[in-house]
Amino acid sequence: MSALRQVEEWDVAIGFVLISTAPAKEHDVYNDLLRVKGIVELHPLFGEYDLIAKVEAEDFNALGQLVVDQIRSVPGVIDTKTLTGIRF
Repeated sequence: MSALRQVEEWDVAIGFVLISTAPAKEHDVYNDLLRVKGIVELHPLFGEYDLIAKVEAEDFNALGQLVVDQIRSVPGVIDTKTLTGIRF
């Protein structure tokens, strides 16, 4: 049995947002993002980006609005890169 969950039906748009924060703001941004509806997972990272968020929305337009309105607007967020999931 595979440890990976295979998505059979895509009833939501899925994306992964790489987030860069201002220096020493990682914890503040992390705590603010925990309250954002649509973020289903949030993890700190080492390296070029400070956090990665798995996001879900009803469609890709709503996913884009979530990133712009609720993630990029958080104080301390200085850059994001969004990777969207596709169906094979």
